[in-house]
Amino acid sequence: MAATIYYEKDAPIDALKGKKVAVVGYGSQGHAHSLNLRDSGIDVAVAELEGTDNFKLATEHGFAPTDVKTAMEGATLIIITLPDEIQAKVYADAIGPNLAAGQTLGFCHGFNIHFKYIVPPETVNIVMIAPKGPGHLVRSEYEKGGGVPNLIAIEQDSTGDAKQIALAWANGIGGARAGIIETTYKEETETDLFGEQVVLCGGLTALIKASFETLVEAGYQPEIAYFECMHEVKLIVDLMYEGGMSYMRYSISNTAEYGDLTRGPRIITPQTKAEMKKILSEITSGQFAKEWVNEHQSGLKNFNALYEKDHDSQLETVGRKLRDMMKWIDSKKV
Repeated sequence: MAATIYYEKDAPIDALKGKKVAVVGYGSQGHAHSLNLRDSGIDVAVAELEGTDNFKLATEHGFAPTDVKTAMEGATLIIITLPDEIQAKVYADAIGPNLAAGQTLGFCHGFNIHFKYIVPPETVNIVMIAPKGPGHLVRSEYEKGGGVPNLIAIEQDSTGDAKQIALAWANGIGGARAGIIETTYKEETETDLFGEQVVLCGGLTALIKASFETLVEAGYQPEIAYFECMHEVKLIVDLMYEGGMSYMRYSISNTAEYGDLTRGPRIITPQTKAEMKKILSEITSGQFAKEWVNEHQSGLKNFNALYEKDHDSQLETVGRKLRDMMKWIDSKKV
């Protein structure tokens, strides 16, 4: 079944004109939504913790950040852009007790609603606008006159105009310029987690690490292994981004294409796909969500240990040195 896609003519911003929008959190998505909506003529109130870097940034951007209760008062739409792992606590402490009937709760990811860590009353709308890109891209594309594609989902329509409010939100941040694709909280949440774990983050980083280690263990120079297994990934991904796998294969050598077509299936095997299905079942059952929430509540000990192990690995150490040599790269260090 073909996806339903909305554009500017389908998403009038009128539903938010003359109304107040509260944005809770001024991080990656929060700053982009706040600035884009304000530039689209919407009255935006920002809620952020005083003394934090994000509070200072919001102030520098011309907002007057307040506590959550103050930002929410009289708001038609309340957009929650906080990290998944802290949303439930902030909702229980500050958002839920101050919700008024008829207000609309907006999320950029369905995690807490889908897995029921947040259960709002039936008297409010629950909608989602999920940009398919990080906050800095949502902002920069808007400033260029374009936008990042958005996903829209309506979980609860108490007032009868929840969809119009969500579409106006997407229009206000530039999403209607690129296309707003209709989905559900379930579909967005489960596919987003799956993509992150199996391909975009988990699968890709594990593949790069294993290939780098294989070359180094066979006696090849770490610097050469880095270029082959890490640096050149961007070149291939850019080709696929522009024209899919067919354009990537058209652009590379015949030797590389033959190796791709004949050796790729030996790396991603039926056993690999079986593990992917297992990971998907862990997501859909709520097992992963529970595991992540428990990890956060227990102080992130395992999370931090795994992060530090990779942060100080040979792959990362060599990479930092080589990126410093490539002055055309805006090298980042964390």
